[in-house]
Amino acid sequence: MPRPHRLPPIIALLAAGLSVPTAWAVDNTTGLETLTVTASAATKTETPFIETPQAISVIERDDWEPRAAETVQRAADYTPGVFTNQIGASNRYDYLVLRGFADGSINNTFLDGLKVMSDGGSFSSLVIDPWFLEHIEVVKGPASVLYGRASPGGLVAQTSRRPAFEPGGELRLRLGNNDQRGAAFDLTGPLDAERRLAFRLTGLARSADIQFGPVEEERYAIAPQLTWDITDATSLTLHAYLHRDPQGGYHAGLPFEGSVVDRHGRRIANDFFEGEEAFERFERDQTMLGYEFEHRFSETLSARQRLRRTEADVQLAQVYAYGWASATELNRFFSGGEESLEALTVDNQLEARLTAGGVDHTLLLGLDHQRRDNDVLWTSGAFPPIDAFDPRYGAQPTMMFPEVRQHRELEQSGVYLQDQLAFGNWRANLGGRHDWVDITNTDPDSGAASALDDTQFSGRAGLLYLFDNGLAPYASYSTSFSPNSTTDQNGDLLSPTAGEQLEFGLKYQPPGTQDRYSLALFDITQENVSTKLPNETFYRATGEIASRGLELEAHSQLTEALAVQAAYSYTDVTLEKTGDATQGNHDNQVPRHQLAVWGNYAFQSGALAGLDAGLGVRYHADIHADDANTEQVPDYTLVDATLGYDLGRVGLEGVYARLNVNNLRDEEYVASCFDLNFCYFGAERSVTASVSYSF
Repeated sequence: MPRPHRLPPIIALLAAGLSVPTAWAVDNTTGLETLTVTASAATKTETPFIETPQAISVIERDDWEPRAAETVQRAADYTPGVFTNQIGASNRYDYLVLRGFADGSINNTFLDGLKVMSDGGSFSSLVIDPWFLEHIEVVKGPASVLYGRASPGGLVAQTSRRPAFEPGGELRLRLGNNDQRGAAFDLTGPLDAERRLAFRLTGLARSADIQFGPVEEERYAIAPQLTWDITDATSLTLHAYLHRDPQGGYHAGLPFEGSVVDRHGRRIANDFFEGEEAFERFERDQTMLGYEFEHRFSETLSARQRLRRTEADVQLAQVYAYGWASATELNRFFSGGEESLEALTVDNQLEARLTAGGVDHTLLLGLDHQRRDNDVLWTSGAFPPIDAFDPRYGAQPTMMFPEVRQHRELEQSGVYLQDQLAFGNWRANLGGRHDWVDITNTDPDSGAASALDDTQFSGRAGLLYLFDNGLAPYASYSTSFSPNSTTDQNGDLLSPTAGEQLEFGLKYQPPGTQDRYSLALFDITQENVSTKLPNETFYRATGEIASRGLELEAHSQLTEALAVQAAYSYTDVTLEKTGDATQGNHDNQVPRHQLAVWGNYAFQSGALAGLDAGLGVRYHADIHADDANTEQVPDYTLVDATLGYDLGRVGLEGVYARLNVNNLRDEEYVASCFDLNFCYFGAERSVTASVSYSF
């Protein structure tokens, strides 16, 4: 039985869903006062980029749409401090390595202020298609003070398109190589003459073959929403997101020898499929239902509540390679899974703005609660080897191992307080949070269980000075925690890992522009990382990882026609304490150097008026292939390009055509390696053409 949750009764009652009402803003486009959610994920309040003493990167729709990004990880390709190629060409999950920490978006994805309740210890990691998003905010460094359990590397906060009180819409068709095909729509507008009710209906269907054998990707999703401005001070938005992936593409790796370097003078092709079509399956169904309730008590006091319920079912079957069996043959094994996840998350906030002693305060008091249950059935087995250079398919398993059943429960409640202070040109941010965390993994057959019942405190302090010319130097300190999924010699879950970060930075936003520039220096230490000696079957929470680095970012409209986005990251991640020979080595799957530049030129006049052209370059260097640091992945450079044309110039008002080519040179490369047994080929060249109609 799960242990009782140690939470004060009044807090538990509120966290379970009592309605405390949220912030208010004026929408001048409709002539009516309406609520808008424009809060920064770094503060959960309306805080400008230039006044936030923490590194954040905001990715707008106008950034990823011209690049034809169809996943969140592709949308983040040009973002500093984010490695988007951890698993190469795989699109099954949104893998983002944030400041060197690989649990990036799988465990740290948020949608509209609430955690996307994936289960990082299983196959039930959920995704949101970027067609349904308005923008993405990557918050760098620990953010547990507002969100509870989180990676010290940061979090990925996604914001949905919401109902608008002006009618509008968009239709889009897309075709491409590998039989890419897709259609999408987005409709919004008022439902009544008084413009108190507004709707939004967004949908998408797409599919594609991929570069690995018979595997395909297929997706259908729809999001109906309704906003009701109940009074001039109260608003309610109901929303749903229904998502089905009947086919989830490819997710496997191959040995370093054979993929990165030759194996007896031969190299595995970058489209090689080591599995079996009859045993290849990934289906994911996810449903999210929720609401946002907001109320303004006065000009200085407001409240909000956000709640979402999630259900997800995942079915997996996969034959994968693990090491060489002979000079040409790879060992193969089978992995299968059936999982059913249910989750609920709610966040209650009370925000007050006041002035005392010449200091302006924005106070935020919050109370949130998360609950997740996941029933899993995992199967495994062995398959005959396959020749990596002359494959023959149609094999059957040679052995199946006993099934593993598990009921995985997680419950977390937290109370937090944040004070944002403004005095003259100074901006300060102080925050603290206390969490109660309960995790229980139970074998339903034997009743054996591993459990964690813990409390955690997280804090943050930041100070920034805003010069009149738009320069803003800052310094900040923040902490994080994240539960471990491994067990000790007694079968108990290890204590959560604890992270802390010291960051110094400089931001610049020229007055009167949307341009933004930033520099950040950071030093992160994560303790209580689970480690295991080779001769032991259990883990110890004794490890320590340090991540230090530099990030530079620029978004600039250089001229009326030319916009440039540039990003550079230097990330040095060291295994400070491991208890084995890897101690002091650099972590793998982390490029020490990343450089990305994207430029877009929109012709303003003459015969080419209406045409825009974009070109991007992404460079990744110094990626270790294993913790022992015996091998490295060769550096690689990728080029992306686009051409777009506004057909309104020839009388087709609202119609726009675009051609995209990603990996323009069709470079064959290995993106990264989990270890020397699992290296991941990068995506081959992709060519897509799209036509959209906006009205």
